[in-house]
Amino acid sequence: MVSTEDDDRIDGGAEVVVIGGGSGGAVVAGRLAEAGVDVVLVEAGPDYGHIDEGRWPAEILDAGMLATTHDWGYASGPVAGRDEPWTWERARILGGCSAHNGAIAAVGHHTDYDGWHLPGWDTATLRPLFAAALERMRVRTYTRPEAGPFHDRCLDAAVSAGWPVDTATFASDLCDLDAGDNFGLEPVNVFEGIRWNTAFAYLDPVRTGGHLTIVDHTLVDRVTGGDGSQPVTVHAVRQGQRLTITADRVVLAAGVYGTPAILQRSGIGPADALRRLGIEPVLDLPAVGANLHDHPMVNASRALGPDLLRWLAEAAAAGFVPEEQTLGKARSSLATDGIYDLHLFPVCASTQTQLTRGRALVEVACVNPRSRGSLLIAGPDPEAHPRIDHGYLSDPEGHDWQVLRDGLEQAEELLAQPALRAVLADEPPADRSEASIRGRVAHYYHPVGTTAMGLDPATSVCDHAGRVHGRPGLVVADAAAIPTIPRANTNIPAVVVGERIAQMLLAAR
Repeated sequence: MVSTEDDDRIDGGAEVVVIGGGSGGAVVAGRLAEAGVDVVLVEAGPDYGHIDEGRWPAEILDAGMLATTHDWGYASGPVAGRDEPWTWERARILGGCSAHNGAIAAVGHHTDYDGWHLPGWDTATLRPLFAAALERMRVRTYTRPEAGPFHDRCLDAAVSAGWPVDTATFASDLCDLDAGDNFGLEPVNVFEGIRWNTAFAYLDPVRTGGHLTIVDHTLVDRVTGGDGSQPVTVHAVRQGQRLTITADRVVLAAGVYGTPAILQRSGIGPADALRRLGIEPVLDLPAVGANLHDHPMVNASRALGPDLLRWLAEAAAAGFVPEEQTLGKARSSLATDGIYDLHLFPVCASTQTQLTRGRALVEVACVNPRSRGSLLIAGPDPEAHPRIDHGYLSDPEGHDWQVLRDGLEQAEELLAQPALRAVLADEPPADRSEASIRGRVAHYYHPVGTTAMGLDPATSVCDHAGRVHGRPGLVVADAAAIPTIPRANTNIPAVVVGERIAQMLLAAR
């Protein structure tokens, strides 16, 4: 099944190879193995084994704040008009970004998926898969007694500011596909303080079943074959040794940056651009690496007052105090369809973290962005990071920055409420000018779309079943396949992409 490239004999072959064990790939591998399919899961990062073995690093398990280890190190390089380059955190570990993110569970709005206009991806079809994903990921909603001293006051501030709040439970409805504006405590995939990632949810149950082989610390270079007339061969490197793995089908789930990079190194992508990089095109698919988009974000912030600092320290000493616990969905003046186009979520920590830097933030994200960017590999070397351009706030109409402007006004209104004003420093409001917003726009950790599903090979990379146009032996099953970003944190939607692709693969056997 697996051999070195120096060995001409490749013994046997897997039915399915899954490249990448993240939010989509772990789901596909787990679901197929459950159904009796022999799967080889190839992961670039480490596999720390079953959670009960006790080998997972503490910072990966701790759901209180974002994990910063096991990162790929993707960055933009210098950007005109910005003091610092963008860094695009992606996790290089089994479980992928579900192993280091904020663990916020959200599903988006039903119009998001119906708007894809793809067979088998309508909301009615996806509802049971969302339900299955929420159950597997152990999603629950924080309760009012669990709210930390800052987020408890955010709930009161939201009520006094006139937000729609369920004052019986103070729960957010982020996991309701039909819900509208709301402010409340977040649903999270957190179990007993542990960030419950897809490795725990989907791989641990099948580790001993005899159908799953995990090959970790393995960087995939390229794939060959897959046109329907021959098996697919995965060419990879594991700890300096070159490997090949053959399979009837290969599922690409290497992430929004990794999946298109593997295809481009394989000669599948925009032909002229690949030739300029010294790669001979085998299939001209111009959309590989295109359509990159994310929820752009800015924030309003205040320094913490002495009482709040003391309360946060006392709460942290007593137990689990996440830096994120509340979130609001809201509409800007540009939300002409009557559906929320903003996320506003307060963030605060008892210690200085990479995100908060000792301040209380209200992050503002445009969740229906129109701007699009692109990704292109730097060359054939799999160790070289691709060139990533998100194109934040580049839409010609100025839609995205204006949505953020309106969101900042709402964030300032929240911070001005008595419950928060009493415990935060008195500081000027955030600058809402276009220049300021463009100069400090950040990302919401939600990239999608670089190998998008669609019906036209000129504008998409794979069909409604995730099969790469012209290469049916290659299937995409992660957030890279999402054609248009939903109004949600993308971890649960990526899990559902994995669930749906696994379902389609099993149906086609």
